[in-house]
Amino acid sequence: MPRVSTPSQVGILLAARRKALGLSQAAVASRLGISQNRLSELESRPESFTLDRLLALAGLLGLDLLLQDKAEAPASKSEW
Repeated sequence: MPRVSTPSQVGILLAARRKALGLSQAAVASRLGISQNRLSELESRPESFTLDRLLALAGLLGLDLLLQDKAEAPASKSEW
């Protein structure tokens, strides 16, 4: 799986995975308990995802969310 560093990459990745599985937006939205229009909005504007919605959609699409250290970035002394 590719690395994700921007919200737009999340939407593209999730939409591509959904399509690769042969699932329509309507089918996925129904399983998530949201409208097809809302799923379309989430795929096109993924910055509006809540963490629980992202985890639910990723799980439904057979994906895990993994957070790991950036190998190429030096460690920062601040929390943010």
